Amino acid sequence: METVMYKIAQELIQESLPRAISYKEYRAKVSELAAEGKSTGPKQTEALANYTVLNDKRMKRFDKTVKIDEESTTKILEIGKEITFLVLTESWCGDAAPTLPVMNKISELNPNISLKILLRDENLELMNHFLTHGTLSIPKLIIIENATGNVLGDWGPRPSTATEMVQEFKETFGALTSEFKQDLQMWYNKDKGVTTLKDILANLPLK
Repeated sequence: METVMYKIAQELIQESLPRAISYKEYRAKVSELAAEGKSTGPKQTEALANYTVLNDKRMKRFDKTVKIDEESTTKILEIGKEITFLVLTESWCGDAAPTLPVMNKISELNPNISLKILLRDENLELMNHFLTHGTLSIPKLIIIENATGNVLGDWGPRPSTATEMVQEFKETFGALTSEFKQDLQMWYNKDKGVTTLKDILANLPLK
């Protein structure tokens, strides 16, 4: 059964890749939607539009502040096989704003790594093969070997430390509050993508 599901996931990935857009195209799309007071996805609300505006600003900041350290750069440059970072996300996703720029920085360092982005709600069939604890949590990074189409790993929706923060808060207080979400964004700002980088590198074929 798992083998069948894996093959279906592979087929869905290959079908979806031609529709995927580059990080540059995604950033332009988010900026355009922010200016229009809209968001990605079929559901349009004031809250989602506001999150899109906020995330556009955050991504601009993270695009400038995220730096790859020398040791990590060496590891990334050692990747000899061609791979694709396929990311499922939406413009309003708070965890995508600080993590997508890290993925982009990684892909910019090595021409063997291609970053492609799909909108989750337009690709739910694929998303359903990469759930996190049964939920449609994003961003979800799928790492694909180009030559074979094999899935080498996946990551998301949050870096490990942020995941622990969320789990501890939910266990203590239940649902996440707006105050906690602000605290989480402050952690992202201080971390500057370091934990996200470490986590993603742990999933890469570093050889």
